[in-house]
Amino acid sequence: MPAMSRLGRLFAIVAWIEAFTWAGLLVGMFLKYVTETTEAGVWLFGRLHGGAFVLFVGVTLFVAVKLRWGWFRTLVALASSVPPLTTLLAEWWLKRTGHLADPADREATAPTAAELEPTR
Repeated sequence: MPAMSRLGRLFAIVAWIEAFTWAGLLVGMFLKYVTETTEAGVWLFGRLHGGAFVLFVGVTLFVAVKLRWGWFRTLVALASSVPPLTTLLAEWWLKRTGHLADPADREATAPTAAELEPTR
């Protein structure tokens, strides 16, 4: 697996930030609607998560173009920002498949057709 590029690391950091703010918002909603103790969590994390969401979408589109993800990977990464904490799954999947590395590094470490042939 090739090493992550600088853009790949940027994507990973923003994915973690987006997930963290989602978690904070969920805790804030619990405190507001279940325990009815405070609205401060929703007030704070609602704003932070809104900014993190917009940042994640922008970084995802930028990184997708620069690292040549293609439409499917880009749509999956963008869709991961909607359900709570799934940006972490998208980051894990993209890292594991080598798509957070520079395209030249991915091609250099990709197996050749001869290496993929089953041995007899």
